[in-house]
Amino acid sequence: MSNSHAAAVFTTPDLEEALGVVRTFLGIADLTFAEVDFEATIRSREGVAGVLKVLPELNWWAANASEPRSAKTGDDPAQCLPVSVHDWSHPLDLAEPFIRALRAEDAAAVRWDLNGWPEVPEAGLEEISQKYAYLTLSVNSRDLYQYECSPDHTVHVHVRSGRDLDRVRWLAAQVGGHFTGRTELAPL
Repeated sequence: MSNSHAAAVFTTPDLEEALGVVRTFLGIADLTFAEVDFEATIRSREGVAGVLKVLPELNWWAANASEPRSAKTGDDPAQCLPVSVHDWSHPLDLAEPFIRALRAEDAAAVRWDLNGWPEVPEAGLEEISQKYAYLTLSVNSRDLYQYECSPDHTVHVHVRSGRDLDRVRWLAAQVGGHFTGRTELAPL
């Protein structure tokens, strides 16, 4: 297991704009063998219902630790709100339907596990392998762990600890964003 640092490069209250930034980054990345992971705190019945349509076998459990209810025990997640979701290794085409199923009171971190970032010779950037090629959209939150709920959405680019900040700045420039200087440790 390794760790990366997630650098915030773009924040907006407009979900469509955030998704456009993600699509631009996905157009730059090597998507061979790419997959998407979902982590969320779902607080709304509508959010749970919508997410279950996208992921019928959703891996969830009651966020209240004193309630041992979960997908494994066969409980109804709508009766256990809020629920925590950690569901990994899905095809990329499920990301946007999952995101669109969430409601304003639901928060999520959707992480694209990429195959790599390409070399950009004119910017002096070497190719980055799969080990450090991740992209996260925090939905209704500014952080990776949904601690800082907000009415906006933040796109994070993952980098090696203390390295690759030139790539972060270059990627941010591709979408009209900027590196805020804020990074979060992201155990992978």
